[in-house]
Amino acid sequence: MAKKQYAVIGMGRFGSSVAQTLSNLGFDVLAIDASEQRIQEASNYVTHAVSADSTDEEAIRALGIRNFDVVVVAIGQDIQASILTTLILKDLGVPNLIVKAQSELHGKVLSKIGADKVIFPERDMGMRVAHHLISPNIIDFIELSNDYSILEFKAPASMIGKNLKQLDIRAKYYCNVMAIKSGGNMNIAPHADDTIQSDDVLVIVGKNDDLGGLELAYSEGRQR
Repeated sequence: MAKKQYAVIGMGRFGSSVAQTLSNLGFDVLAIDASEQRIQEASNYVTHAVSADSTDEEAIRALGIRNFDVVVVAIGQDIQASILTTLILKDLGVPNLIVKAQSELHGKVLSKIGADKVIFPERDMGMRVAHHLISPNIIDFIELSNDYSILEFKAPASMIGKNLKQLDIRAKYYCNVMAIKSGGNMNIAPHADDTIQSDDVLVIVGKNDDLGGLELAYSEGRQR
């Protein structure tokens, strides 16, 4: 099976990070940016790097952009260029288009004009930082929808030695423990009598408000 080919438009901090990570994972990556300097830097780690104006339909068409499996539009502050680039790429038949948004309104516009997935890197990173500030035990916070999220939570001292039945997270906080990470092992179907060990990580899913209650309870030492 041929490996996927990716194109990343916009070689700012976010775009260059995406392009470099994909390249390090062994994928073919085309980097596109209007800045010659950024393209020179990107040429050190991607398969191909081209200086082009992504709002120029003929220039983008000439790159054979429709032949790429996934195109990531990572344009920075220029919202107009982001929207116009998205329109052009959809008209050219790009099969899977992922676009970075600066705001909720920007994201709504991108979704309406055909972006297959809209991402909010600044907002998402802000959420992760905020949750980590609430409790240093929070490893990651992944938003599934406006109402539900997944929390990766390093077991605090008050959990160690107790099993899931004793912790009773579902009854107390209305959240479900989906998995327990123990070292290099992942228990994806934990039982009520599974005991939490030191350095275990709990993967918990629930409504955002309920997860917030769980975080606060364990961060402030008010476990019930």
